[in-house]
Amino acid sequence: MLATRIIPCLDVEDGRVVKGVKFKEIKDAGDPAQLAKLYDIQGADEIVFLDIGASYRSRDIMIDVVRKVSAEVFIPLTVGGGIRTLEDMRRILTAGADKVAVCTAAVRAPSILSEGARVFGSQCIVLSVDAKRHGDSWHAFINGGRDDSGLDAIEWAGEGARLGAGEILLNSIDMDGTKEGYDIELTRAVSRLVGVPVIASGGAGTLDHVLRAVTEGEAEAVLLASLLHYGEYAVADIKKYLKDKGVCVR
Repeated sequence: MLATRIIPCLDVEDGRVVKGVKFKEIKDAGDPAQLAKLYDIQGADEIVFLDIGASYRSRDIMIDVVRKVSAEVFIPLTVGGGIRTLEDMRRILTAGADKVAVCTAAVRAPSILSEGARVFGSQCIVLSVDAKRHGDSWHAFINGGRDDSGLDAIEWAGEGARLGAGEILLNSIDMDGTKEGYDIELTRAVSRLVGVPVIASGGAGTLDHVLRAVTEGEAEAVLLASLLHYGEYAVADIKKYLKDKGVCVR
């Protein structure tokens, strides 16, 4: 059995970690390098760094911040936001990232997933799916959750895995920042469809929410922001809770 990974998420805008609700109402949450170092010390399994304004503002990702964060952590670092080309991927990986996450660019040109996997290995390529409920299904959104691509989010996740993504970062826009729990139905549907690990993201407000994402949502990893950034829990608290409930953690 693979150990469930606990992954703090650093949403970064203008050099600062921020947190919002449903991708809006953005508030400052601290310095990215300092938070990354803290979570590494706490025992996080990985760190995800997302430059949340990069795609819709059409600007390059903040390479300097990536370097500062990577210098502070000794665990895998995934970086996303504004990655459009293989050269962007190369720059991010050279700056110290272990994986790159793509969202908008993959919808516009799906071949970036297969090309990235061919050049860097599928283990480096993460497809980030920003999903929002649309009737009885979910649509994949792009440009920082601003625009509906029209793609069925579950089907798109499956296609992304087939194209070469080694992991799916599944973000529920509906639950993001609400602290009302992950979208279990969505997470389970994607987890059962794809043959690669799924990271559940959006909505954690209690330790039980994290447990349900793993047991009912069948996610291999959970992404956390609000629950950690404001000191409600440490990574060790979450791992102990999961372990006491019979979940395999590192």
